[in-house]
Amino acid sequence: MKLEVPYGTGSLTALLPPRYIIEWVKPRVQPPAQDPATLVQNAVYNPLGAVQPPRAGQTVAIAINDKTRPVPHEHLLPPVLQGMRHAGVRDEDVLFIIATGTHPRMTPAEYSAILPAEILDTYRVSCHDSGDEANLTFLGSTARGTPVHVNSDYLAADYRIVIGNIEPHQFQGFSGGVKSAAIGLAGAETINYNHAMMRDAYARLGEFERNPARQDVEEIGRMIGIDFAVNALLNGEKQIIRAFAGDPFAVMRAGIPEARALYQAPVDAPFDLMIASPGGHPKDINIYQAQKGLAHAAAVTKSAGVLILCAACPEGSGSIDYEVWMKNPPMRSHEAVLDRFEREGFQVGRHKAFQVSRDAARVHSVLVSELDDEFVRALLLHPQPDLQTAIDWALEKLPCDARIGVMPAANATMAVLLQ
Repeated sequence: MKLEVPYGTGSLTALLPPRYIIEWVKPRVQPPAQDPATLVQNAVYNPLGAVQPPRAGQTVAIAINDKTRPVPHEHLLPPVLQGMRHAGVRDEDVLFIIATGTHPRMTPAEYSAILPAEILDTYRVSCHDSGDEANLTFLGSTARGTPVHVNSDYLAADYRIVIGNIEPHQFQGFSGGVKSAAIGLAGAETINYNHAMMRDAYARLGEFERNPARQDVEEIGRMIGIDFAVNALLNGEKQIIRAFAGDPFAVMRAGIPEARALYQAPVDAPFDLMIASPGGHPKDINIYQAQKGLAHAAAVTKSAGVLILCAACPEGSGSIDYEVWMKNPPMRSHEAVLDRFEREGFQVGRHKAFQVSRDAARVHSVLVSELDDEFVRALLLHPQPDLQTAIDWALEKLPCDARIGVMPAANATMAVLLQ
């Protein structure tokens, strides 16, 4: 039996002996919108909640996601920009800010990877730096004690917009709404305090109302004062199927039920072998992003089972701090990682070590990637040169009646165990 999973900008294939039955765990198949431009325009021009459009003479700041998110800006931005022009907002009064959070900053040469040429030729674009304290403004602290430092250029605008996707998130419950600005344009201290809540039992995939990390984000959004959100819901091919626009909190209320219906996948019982892909580029651009697929897939993998993660990771780990922390001193076991992380306290960057080891301590975690084998081992993952070799290696260790699951879009899949 042949199987194929996304990998970078292409795919990986392998053969399984015919005696095995493969169960595919993935979002519900949904055809793309036939006319995404009109779909988005209708959402923007018929907004959810009580919102006012920008006015002539106002400055506007638009928070957009970086290259690690497959946001269809080519469809989401035109109706927003057209509407502003109709309202009399001048092009020179509009600023795009790439919301990187603590991800590596994008250089101007990379902006074309996320923004169409006509936008780059017309509007000002900058990239957020969470460590640039000179360009952060302190707004106070949330009820949960998070000190809120936010990009000063964004706050200085008269009108603030966020653009993004609504999809499952391993500890925020769902992405979307104010998160692109509340985290993407926040200072490192703010992000660290918020992300430390991931250890709470309710900071989990698909949880929103009881999720302390996500509700903290909602409060940060209110403190910032975000006027308008445009969010897309994408199918497994990264194509728009729905669009939501308006008050960011109303957008989340409308979008979450549809995201849950799309991305949830029932699973009868855990698998002996899980073959997972984060979903290809840009979901597997680095370990930092691909780890989400590992977490989602591990949730339905048996303890002591095998999880093969197919993630190209052309940009390495995605965090120098994560690499340095794992190597100095060299971490020899997942237990050592978890013990050290608990002793030293939560810190963004090296939290990826905690997230990886939390799951890899329970399941045998294999990585098929473009990374050097020694580097992969230093991160306490087991490298394999290709998917076929990885599968053959795993099957030697598993019973002949092993249950095998395949998760081709793991970063965007909410697998739910039925027992």
